[in-house]
Amino acid sequence: MGVIRRVEVVANLASGSVGPDAPAEIGKILGEAGLDARVCAPASGDLIKCLRSAVDADPDLLVILAGDGTARAAAELCGPDGPVIAPLPGGTMNMLPHAVYGARPWQEALAMALEQGEETMIGGGEVEGHRFLVAAILGSPALWAPAREAMRGGRGRLAILRARRALGRAFSGRLRYTLDGGSREKAESITLMCPLTSKAVGSEVQALEAAAINVRGAGETLRLGFHALLGKWRDDPAVNVELCQVARVWAAQGIPALLDGEVVKLEALTEVRYVPNIVRVLALPKEARG
Repeated sequence: MGVIRRVEVVANLASGSVGPDAPAEIGKILGEAGLDARVCAPASGDLIKCLRSAVDADPDLLVILAGDGTARAAAELCGPDGPVIAPLPGGTMNMLPHAVYGARPWQEALAMALEQGEETMIGGGEVEGHRFLVAAILGSPALWAPAREAMRGGRGRLAILRARRALGRAFSGRLRYTLDGGSREKAESITLMCPLTSKAVGSEVQALEAAAINVRGAGETLRLGFHALLGKWRDDPAVNVELCQVARVWAAQGIPALLDGEVVKLEALTEVRYVPNIVRVLALPKEARG
């Protein structure tokens, strides 16, 4: 990318993989590269407020040390013409940072990005005005997210209550869908993965990987889970995988969804579309990602 003069940093100190020393560490790494930055790192505040302030400052580079959901929010705010972002691994899954920097600690990822990074436009998906860079999960798996968040927050009883509620609804509302105007199909859930993070689709492919999952009962769920542990979930007979530009999905009671790990409730009839130009990232060359 061009010359970097102004840098904004947003760090999630509440994440276990970040820690309270992160602002000082970031400052040191940036200082060694000859850069100064304004750092917003709330211990327990609104990261989105920090993001908006950082984007409004119109920096040359916006460094995000948080989860995939925060990086998604930054991408929405920046758009293709806004600041270049550097999404560092500061969350749980870190699928986007691993895709652009490889599976390495955030300190190393930042240092390498400043030294070798290339401005890269990346695509992803859009649904009801929301953008996503990793994956959209539509259907019953999204019902488990509130239980997961309660458990991560140390609220065991609430997690159990939410898990019971999710289990009770898991097989009660199947989705109907079409891909690129094709035939109407049914599925328990649909995952739409972006080309940058899909292991089955090269980043040069201009489409979403749509995986429709049809499981009938606990037995098939366990089998699919076993295949997932082996990294072969696409080979399970309950999974149908296709590429698409547009997926139309509907369900009578609305559609629970996860967009890069963030919970949203979609309309009863919705459309998920591939968008080729969502945001610019400071990415490592492919050969350096490991």
